[in-house]
Amino acid sequence: MTGKLYGPRVFRQDAWSVHYSSRDLPQPEAQPWHLQVSPDEWELWLDDLGIPDGTPYLLSPLFIYDPDLNSYFHQVNLMEGPLNSQLNRASALCRKLNFLHRSRGGKGWRDAAEADHTAYHYWRRRDPRGPRIDGDTWNQEVSHIQQFYVYAKKKLWVSEVPIPQRPPQDGRDEQKKGRRRPKPDRAEETVPATYAHDEGGQVMEWLPAPSYRRWRDVGVLGYDREGLPRDNFRGRWAPRNGTFTDSTVRTGLRLEEQASRLITEVPIGPGPAGYSKWWLPAVIAKRNSARWVYEPASVRRDLTAYAAEDRRWVIEEARDAGRYGKIRRPIVIFDPERPHLAQYTSGINRGEKVDVRLLDPRERQRLLIDTEQGLEPAMFWLGESGMPLSLSTWKDMFSDANRRCEEQGINVFAHAHLLRHTFAVITLEQLQRGHIAALGDMNPAQRLHYQRIFGDPMDWVRRRLGHASQLSTLIYLHALQELEMETRMALVPDTWEDPRDTPVGTLGDEKPPSDLPEEERVTA
Repeated sequence: MTGKLYGPRVFRQDAWSVHYSSRDLPQPEAQPWHLQVSPDEWELWLDDLGIPDGTPYLLSPLFIYDPDLNSYFHQVNLMEGPLNSQLNRASALCRKLNFLHRSRGGKGWRDAAEADHTAYHYWRRRDPRGPRIDGDTWNQEVSHIQQFYVYAKKKLWVSEVPIPQRPPQDGRDEQKKGRRRPKPDRAEETVPATYAHDEGGQVMEWLPAPSYRRWRDVGVLGYDREGLPRDNFRGRWAPRNGTFTDSTVRTGLRLEEQASRLITEVPIGPGPAGYSKWWLPAVIAKRNSARWVYEPASVRRDLTAYAAEDRRWVIEEARDAGRYGKIRRPIVIFDPERPHLAQYTSGINRGEKVDVRLLDPRERQRLLIDTEQGLEPAMFWLGESGMPLSLSTWKDMFSDANRRCEEQGINVFAHAHLLRHTFAVITLEQLQRGHIAALGDMNPAQRLHYQRIFGDPMDWVRRRLGHASQLSTLIYLHALQELEMETRMALVPDTWEDPRDTPVGTLGDEKPPSDLPEEERVTA
């Protein structure tokens, strides 16, 4: 791209905007000769640059593509990161550029000064007319902006990082809320001076089970505050969304991990009374944290109902409309009896076979299964069009649920990561409670096997969450220690399955599946 637009007139917009690269762009009916690019040429161009689908890019208010600015997103370590991280990174930078454009005299990113950052900090955090975001959100945003300007300074596009700096404080600037903030560039040895000091620290949000159910029933399923269906609620996909949140709160999966599951990775149909386990591939797990995930029987029943009813219905509608035949560059599982084996049908990899457990979330969006009835998506969660749902759609679902709760006067709010925290706190309490008594009822052989699986409740929860270190999981123990005992006794609902309800022979051990491809086996 040249950074310019050609044509009889220049279209304008009010702000910078975030977009995402895609090899499946629709082609306009009529194109000037100088803009005519075939789909194959566009695909080869992206392939040559090594840009995967979903890579963000920013367009200016004049719809100008700045090659220098957008090259930041083309760094290998960023392109290989989670889609959600890319979205947050691009959104943070876009917000800063819009502030410069609207409130600082139309400045561009090259012209920004420290005074502009100070003004931005005041508007984001303190200005009564601004969003007044919390310390954790600000710290994440300023880290993203800092990383961009450190990159721009290395490229000599700016002379200095236009953010006030200070020396880092040992540990304090690298550990917030049990997670590490990206380290400052060691050549600089400084961090933003505007880092907030009102971040959550060890305060961790989670929902007791009754509060979660109230949020789900009112916000997701559309009930009123009395628990009755609302006449004006038009939530066609409320059962699907409720199953999505139930599965998330009961497994501890991250949003992208949950949203990227294939039909072959979801336990459906008859199963054990306790838990069913399935393998989460490294390629869709954050930091390649491949692991076994345990799905409770109650959620398995709802997953089965969704697969047999709503999911089947939208697939049939999409198949009748011929939507799946129009997908460009599909990757197809031709033999449903060998669901791990798929084949590229276009591009430079045409004809090559691949294990689906090596496909990242972007590639999974175009993974199809060739069944007796015809093609259908391999992705489990589908929208009304019969196509896989995006991360932004799920984020909007949580926002809509929170809005409905607020409208009903219910002071309960949730997001996907809060459900993950909820899973960790309740599961840890389940495993801590009765742990000693369970061992006393077993013979030596059973006790040895049980201890291998549940011998350390904290470590078992760590593995379920995909944490590399138990230090990251300790925050949940701190949450339990802060609760009064009577509160803890009422914490775990009787209707939630306990992992120990499942025979240890069914649970097995932590060894990954024996048929994993070599690339996956290394990360596991």
